[in-house]
Amino acid sequence: MRLWWASLLTLLRDKGAVLLLFGAPMLYGFFYPWFYQQQVVQRVPVAVVVQDNSGLARQVLRFAQASPRIDPQLVTGDEAQARDAVLRGTVMGYALIGHDFKRDVLRSDKVVVPVYANGAYPLVSKQVQYGFAEAVGTVSAGVEMKRLQASGQSALQSAASRSPVNVHNVALFNPTEGYGSFVVAAVAILILQQTLLMGGALLVGTWREQGVAHASVRQWLARLLALCVPGWLAGLFYFGWIFIWQDYPHGGNPWGALLLLACFVPAVAGCASLLGWWLANRERALQVVLFTSIPLAFMGGFTWPVEALPDALQWLRWLSPSTAGIQASLRLNQMGAPLAAAAQPMLWLALMALSSWAAMLWIGSRHKLSEK
Repeated sequence: MRLWWASLLTLLRDKGAVLLLFGAPMLYGFFYPWFYQQQVVQRVPVAVVVQDNSGLARQVLRFAQASPRIDPQLVTGDEAQARDAVLRGTVMGYALIGHDFKRDVLRSDKVVVPVYANGAYPLVSKQVQYGFAEAVGTVSAGVEMKRLQASGQSALQSAASRSPVNVHNVALFNPTEGYGSFVVAAVAILILQQTLLMGGALLVGTWREQGVAHASVRQWLARLLALCVPGWLAGLFYFGWIFIWQDYPHGGNPWGALLLLACFVPAVAGCASLLGWWLANRERALQVVLFTSIPLAFMGGFTWPVEALPDALQWLRWLSPSTAGIQASLRLNQMGAPLAAAAQPMLWLALMALSSWAAMLWIGSRHKLSEK
C-alpha cells in the first residue's frame, strides 16, 4: 500500500502525465461527442430540376420540400445550373424530373427520376437519395392507388393491393440510428487506450531518462497499479456519466462493463510500460502513439468491415487492446449481452494484461542495461 501510494504521488507530480491521464479523457469526453450532437443529418441542401410543367411534377417538389431529410434550395429547369451548384458545394445533390413526366405516368410507361448526390460525403449522399426516394415513392403510391380505385376497388382495398406486405423497421441497440451513438460508444474505448498509453509510456520513458526505472518487483507492481487508477477513473467517467449525459445506449450489462474495465485498463497499462521502456524517451511515445490512432480506429471493426482488411491486419489488430475492448464494450455496455457473449475478447484482454505485466516485472527488476 505504501509503495502504491508513493507511485501514485510520483505520477501526480508529473504535469505532462497528469494532463494526458486525467485531463485528456475529460476534454475528449466533453468535446468529442459535441460534434455528433445532431446524431442524424437533416435538411441537406439540394436542387430540383423540373422540366415538366405539370401538377404531378409540382407534387413531387412539394413532397421533397416537406421531407426532413432534404431542403430544396434551388428549383430550376436547367440541369447544368444544378450540376454547377453541386460542384460549387452550394447543394449536395439534385433530382431530375424530365420532360413529359406526367404524360409517361398516365401512359403507364416506366418512369425514372434520376437522383445525383455528392458521393464524397456518404452520410449526406444517403440522406439525399433517401429523401428524394421517399418523395417520389409517395407520389408513385398515390398514382397507383388512384388507378386501382378507378378499376373498382375501394380506398382500403387499393391500399392493401398497393402494399400487401408492409415492413416495419426497428433499429436495435441504437433507436435513433444516430451517428454519435454509433461512433462515440466505440471510439471511447480507443480514447481511453490512447491517453493511457501515451501517459504511461511518457512516465516510464521519463524514468528511463532519469535512470530510476530499474526497481524491485514489488515497486514495479505498485507502479503498474498506480498507472491503472487514472484508466479506471476515466472508464467510469465515460461509462457512468458521458454515455448517460449524451443519451447514448448504455448500461445493458453494467457488471460486465465493470469487469471489462478491470481487464482492459491493466492490459493497456502493461503495454504502455513496455512501450515506454522500449522507447526510453519522454516525448517519443507521443509521436508513436498519435500516429497509430486512426489506423487502430479502422482496424477496430466498427468503422470498416473486418472482412475487408488484409489477412495480415486481421491478425495484427489483436495486438492492440482496443480491438478486443471495443468488441466487448459494444456487446456488454450497448447491447446488454451476457458475459458469455464477450468471453473471447475478455479472456484475450486478461491474457494481454498478465503477459505484459509479467514481462514488465521481469524487465524492470532484472534488466541490467544502462539507463540513458
